[in-house]
Amino acid sequence: MLRQLRLKNFKGWRDTAPVRMAPLTIFFGTNSSGKSSIEQFLLMLKQTVNSSDRKMVLYPGDANTPVNLGSFTDLIYGHDVRNKLEFSLLWELTPPLEVSDRRSNLNVSGDQLEFSASISGGNAKYPYPFLYDFRYRLLMNAAEEMRVGIERNEAPAGVQYDLKASPYKLVRHKMRAWSLGFPRKFYGFPDEVSVYYQNADFVQDFSLEMERLLQSISHIGPLRSKAERLYSWSGGEPEDVGYAGEKTIGALLAAKGRRLGAGKGKRSKSLQELVAAKLQQLELIDAFDVKEISKNRNEFEVKVKTGGSASWVDLPDVGFGVSQVLPVIVQCYYAQPRSILFIEQPELHLHPRAQAHLADLFIDVLSSRENGEARNIQLIVETHSEHFLHRLQRRIAESSSEHPIVSSQVAGYFARHADGESRLDPLQFDAYGAICNWPTNFFGDTMGDLREMSKAGVLRRSAQRPQGAGTGP
Repeated sequence: MLRQLRLKNFKGWRDTAPVRMAPLTIFFGTNSSGKSSIEQFLLMLKQTVNSSDRKMVLYPGDANTPVNLGSFTDLIYGHDVRNKLEFSLLWELTPPLEVSDRRSNLNVSGDQLEFSASISGGNAKYPYPFLYDFRYRLLMNAAEEMRVGIERNEAPAGVQYDLKASPYKLVRHKMRAWSLGFPRKFYGFPDEVSVYYQNADFVQDFSLEMERLLQSISHIGPLRSKAERLYSWSGGEPEDVGYAGEKTIGALLAAKGRRLGAGKGKRSKSLQELVAAKLQQLELIDAFDVKEISKNRNEFEVKVKTGGSASWVDLPDVGFGVSQVLPVIVQCYYAQPRSILFIEQPELHLHPRAQAHLADLFIDVLSSRENGEARNIQLIVETHSEHFLHRLQRRIAESSSEHPIVSSQVAGYFARHADGESRLDPLQFDAYGAICNWPTNFFGDTMGDLREMSKAGVLRRSAQRPQGAGTGP
């Protein structure tokens, strides 16, 4: 689970400052305030990990990737390549990472890992982005930690990278002091580390933990695919439902053997049964089913029953909101344990009551279980929904066994643009769900509108009353 992140000089962000990430993290904000940039950054890191080019420090993307951020000049703050891109991530490790060295009898274990890096946009001598340094910090307890990383050294003989560790002492083999090769992407140690050092094999475990973190991320964009009358599925198991939800039905079919519970003590169901139940709780449909058209055709149709109807109809024949929220529900339960899910504007095309029910859905996801074990899903949601927020506040205040959530499980932020840069204001939830510092009139001035409506009504009625007419009987 991601616990904290910080970005410097990325798109509109000069500095986000440390951002606490909770099991449910919510971003609000005005349009073009930079709130989407945070998830874009993490998706860029993930697609860099997936890239086959080991020398590419960052992969901003192309037309076939979840995000396409253009060139380094496009993504750096102020489009000024003299600015250095800096970032840090802190996350939990399950199971803990163990490091041992027989030479020094070192045997340590840590359950949190922090990664920080800085990337330069280049200069006259090196006119391309390059990694300046990165560092891993394994946290063992409140007072102990272990650090290992690499640092760029522009020596007279050429660019070199030096391996640094503390308090761990690295021992080189007795041979010619060759310099290390270049790092792999933004996070990987040079391959020569394990060859040149007698006790540095463990560093690749740190790189592997970074890959695991980023591979656990999935993302659902704000515009999902429209419903189809027929869906093809050849039997594969998709990684997720896809950025636009295009793999939703394939994910449903691939998960036939999985049984999940919506919360501790709740009866486990198949994924299809669980999805149907959640669609009912959102008050969108009465029944839901995925049926194979005929044997060996690998084609399926999605049938639903709407409120009060006895007839099954195709998914495209019901309201657009059903097809738009379906990928969100499926991904929430299809995701593997300890996944991190970014969801943009899940409330689109849903009526206000259904938007409120979304908060209950996400609370259930946080407490969901599989094979008797907590799934520990992390949800990072970008939304504009007032109804979603108010239901969440109500559940925090109630703190009931039916929808168990407390304020410490929620982190909320309001993004805004001021003085030429994006800024992030942490929202202060108290133990009873109240927000102590909510931005004035972000959801509009409801009371002010009602007051002005009443005043306007009085003035219009007065103007329309016949002259000289009394007010008495």
